[in-house]
Amino acid sequence: MLAGISLTCFTASYTVALALEATRLWFRSGLRGALMLAFAAAGVFAQTLYLGYRAATAEGVPLSSEFDYYLVAAWALAVVYLGWTVRQLNAPNERRTALGLFLLPLVLGLVAAAHFFGGKEPLPRETAHGVWLRIHIICQALGLMSVLVGLTTGVMELAQIYRLKHKVSPQRGLRLPSLEWLQQTGVRSVYASFLLLALGLLTGVILNLVNGQFPWNDPTVLRFSIVVMWQTAAATFLLVYRPARQGRKVAYITIATAVVLMVSVSLGHILPSAHGAPSKEKAALAPPVVDARIAHVDLNFGHRSCPCVIAAPPEGATS
Repeated sequence: MLAGISLTCFTASYTVALALEATRLWFRSGLRGALMLAFAAAGVFAQTLYLGYRAATAEGVPLSSEFDYYLVAAWALAVVYLGWTVRQLNAPNERRTALGLFLLPLVLGLVAAAHFFGGKEPLPRETAHGVWLRIHIICQALGLMSVLVGLTTGVMELAQIYRLKHKVSPQRGLRLPSLEWLQQTGVRSVYASFLLLALGLLTGVILNLVNGQFPWNDPTVLRFSIVVMWQTAAATFLLVYRPARQGRKVAYITIATAVVLMVSVSLGHILPSAHGAPSKEKAALAPPVVDARIAHVDLNFGHRSCPCVIAAPPEGATS
């Protein structure tokens, strides 16, 4: 049963929820909120089962591939949207806002990135080191989710500032949250993403100290370090310089943070790296190690490879 759940199941649910969100531009409906909640809940439920099935049947470390990384981040964003929808339905006197029109495209974008760009090869189980690896994976996925939440609030904040500046009636177009709420959420997303990504980098360093699987100048290590340095600078700036927490500055910082992370992720598909690569690819990227007394010979027969180990003759022996 669970094997029959695919990306199409929850992608279709999120797409319908997004279409319902888009209808806010043209008309109001009391039934729309319940329908959005139903489709969003169905999507989250189906994606939870899908991720659970992948975790249970994984040959390597569960949910450790790049494919799973994108899907876990998409799932976390979908949960945020679902919680927001439930909150608004339970507060009938509160003004309904079109947060889903900004969040759901990011959810679908992450699912598309997983499908088209995410490698499905998990980390081998022999590289796992218990809680450190789990913390590393979870922090990276939740850090990405926090950055995208900040991107959403930043775009909405700029749109709200434009509407207020040009005195656009609140009854026209999209209903957006207040500037105060958007700024507070944007600042918190920067703090949260900094803590999560910094912890992800720290646990990655610990794992590499234990495993020693790839060099410290690996492109992935350098890219991730640059992202964390940017996050550190952004969080420190917001924490120390109080005026930066108001106006367009928060929006610019959250959007720039998302751009830095997206550029880093994009470079990950271009630059070769031993990080997260299958064992065979790591062996190909790593420098060869030749033992003084053992020679390794690879005999190829068609599409099959037969690795043979030939011991060198003892010193003084004649051929």
